[in-house]
Amino acid sequence: MRRTKKKKQARRKPARTQREVLCDVMLSAAECETWLTLQELASLTQYGEASISAQLRNLRKPRYGGFLLEKRRREADQVMRREVGVVWEYKLRRMIRRRILTRAVVRGMSAAVFHPVAC
Repeated sequence: MRRTKKKKQARRKPARTQREVLCDVMLSAAECETWLTLQELASLTQYGEASISAQLRNLRKPRYGGFLLEKRRREADQVMRREVGVVWEYKLRRMIRRRILTRAVVRGMSAAVFHPVAC
């Protein structure tokens, strides 16, 4: 009998998470200085508005990037919705962490304090 070599199976890349997709879309929009509503994000990503809102909230957490999420009310003449009410639009930005030395650090009493600064 002849031995045959087993073919190596091609490894698939893990599917991107909803949070990663949403983060990429929001950062791309931020480069263009574009604000997006939940409805616009839903049409771009094919995810539900409620889950998009939850993922935007997650992106603010330090373990998911600690992004700065800006929110503002969209003006009534810009709204393309049939519904009446307030429509919010969002913009995501990266945070820059700068090291600020306090008097205690200079004296050697404690560690440096990090203060987030928006880019």
